[in-house]
Amino acid sequence: MSVWEIVSGVLLLISSIFIVLVTLLQESKQQGMTSAIGGGSNDSFYGKNSGRSREAKLAKMTTVMAIIFFIVTLVVNLVPVFIKK
Repeated sequence: MSVWEIVSGVLLLISSIFIVLVTLLQESKQQGMTSAIGGGSNDSFYGKNSGRSREAKLAKMTTVMAIIFFIVTLVVNLVPVFIKK
């Protein structure tokens, strides 16, 4: 294995783990029986507005990491085609 393959494999592994973790940190947007049983009502001003910034940051991080994952995957698969030993 070359250094290029090791580095790209590590980048893919880190980005995929990060995508899973950030996705799991996001709150569910499902409204239904689960919210009725669990008391999912946030009627206060703080309850309505405190999650916006955190949720927006998590959604943006998920998007950025998915793009990074996609680009690294493309590069890993296309570089060996152009670089021949």
